[in-house]
Amino acid sequence: MKIFKYLCIAVALIVASLGAGTLLPKPLTHNQSTVVDATSRRVLVLSNPIHTDIALPVDAELLAQFAFLRDGNLDIDFPGVRYLVFGWGGRAFYTQTPTWADLKPFPLLKGLTLDHSVMHIALAGDIPLTDASVTLLDLSGEEHRKLVDFIVGSFAYSQEKPIPLLGQSYGRNDAFFEAVGYFNAVVGCNTWTAAALRYAGLQTGWWTPLPPLLTASLRMHNDASIFSVAVPAR
Repeated sequence: MKIFKYLCIAVALIVASLGAGTLLPKPLTHNQSTVVDATSRRVLVLSNPIHTDIALPVDAELLAQFAFLRDGNLDIDFPGVRYLVFGWGGRAFYTQTPTWADLKPFPLLKGLTLDHSVMHIALAGDIPLTDASVTLLDLSGEEHRKLVDFIVGSFAYSQEKPIPLLGQSYGRNDAFFEAVGYFNAVVGCNTWTAAALRYAGLQTGWWTPLPPLLTASLRMHNDASIFSVAVPAR
């Protein structure tokens, strides 16, 4: 009975932490720009049941800022590339688990405890903007610049150059690089996405370790004008 009691207490604490982490905004106050003008840029937050990525539409300026991705054998100049998709995660789990069928005990244990982090970059063509897994955000030019700065700053550097993990990709259209920081069950991929958006000037919940919590907190704590609505193609 004591074990059951302690288990119930643990579950209640976790649920309370998730609720508070979503409902309490971080930062508590902010002066977000809601002006949509010629400098505004659209970015996408892509979600699956456990992970979020940030997708940035490709243009000449973005390709220049991420020219170092070519060192990871990424063909960012291919005409069909429409987005660069960025995610942060634990090295063992992220690099060794391209699908759930590839799940192994050791990478899972590393992800739940402590692991070195990596940046995952994927090249994407057209993304279906009306899909429920896609959140569209319209950022001011300054907010977009700060978001890009945060992403660039998430790469680990050696001799002023990001460090590619050659041979550690899922296929031809993605790559891994060494990243800053350590990954665990508390500070994971979705808290990185939240930190990136906060750095750009948005509010998120204090702790959003799961994609639905992050997207819910974004809508809860930010002006509705930043959320784009995609019109389905006819």
